[in-house]
Amino acid sequence: MGRSRKRKGRPVHGWLALDKPLELTSTQAVGRVRRLFEAQKAGHGGTLDPLADGILPIAFGEATKTAQWAMDGDKDYVFTIHWGTSTDSQDREGRVTATSDVRPSEADIRAALSEFVGVISQVPPKYSAIKVDGERAYDLARGGESFELPSRDVMVYEAEVDAVPDPDHAVIRVRTGKGFYVRALARDLARRLGTEGHVSRLRRSRVGPLDEARSLTLDQLEALAGNLEALDACLLPVESVLQDVPRIEIDSGDAAAVKNGRDIMLLPHIVEAWRAAGGAQHPDRLAIALCQDMAIALGEVRAGRFSPSRVFQIDPAPGSPEPVL
Repeated sequence: MGRSRKRKGRPVHGWLALDKPLELTSTQAVGRVRRLFEAQKAGHGGTLDPLADGILPIAFGEATKTAQWAMDGDKDYVFTIHWGTSTDSQDREGRVTATSDVRPSEADIRAALSEFVGVISQVPPKYSAIKVDGERAYDLARGGESFELPSRDVMVYEAEVDAVPDPDHAVIRVRTGKGFYVRALARDLARRLGTEGHVSRLRRSRVGPLDEARSLTLDQLEALAGNLEALDACLLPVESVLQDVPRIEIDSGDAAAVKNGRDIMLLPHIVEAWRAAGGAQHPDRLAIALCQDMAIALGEVRAGRFSPSRVFQIDPAPGSPEPVL
């Protein structure tokens, strides 16, 4: 008798805003949550270091097709800089590389921090997941390899001092765009202030629309272990991270065509509503097509037509009404 095929899991779709604990990698967190949900497929929308806690967006099933929007979304961080010591990784795990007796005043920190708001040039930390000739930078750094990472422009929307609990520490809040590294800001801010410093505490409190108010901890999820219906109720819709993409509502007939990858014609009032929502100003003229509040596809609106580019193959939940054709 041949071996029976392993159970592949359930077709679960949607987003989870996990409040990741410390000392857990993003991959480990995804694995634990995927097992809880018995899900066929899961991934994350932006790495969070083991030494950081906070919002880790986890995409299930068809939501993985929208992961790039989570990665590119604005993010909020609150972090603590420990003055006087720099490390090779710019966090508390690294090897000490320099020390200083200089302790900046709160006024000096605020003044220097204001220079890091707007589009700034930032060199990513060597201990990062950026690839260098096909290798991860952090692997090269741990192996003692000599290399340099090029600077790149990143956006910092807001940066402010939250607290200065003592001369050795400052707590800072930032709201940033994609590709930003908190550890690089700590390094550069310390240099600007004529001292040394590293990140001793880091929390990500928001990724796009996924914030602390919508998040759940591993303990909360594990308390629901075995109750798949309750776990599924914790998920947010596939389109949750597409908050900047205008919606268009289509009927069941058009939804069937779109699911087969075909273009559809849009009624004039739908196109006008899409334009009013800013669709024509979007660089890719994107829209998210929904039918009876279910995401059908992401695609382009042009010349009165909707052309799907990413189709979501999601079956209606058991017990939900079938679309009327």
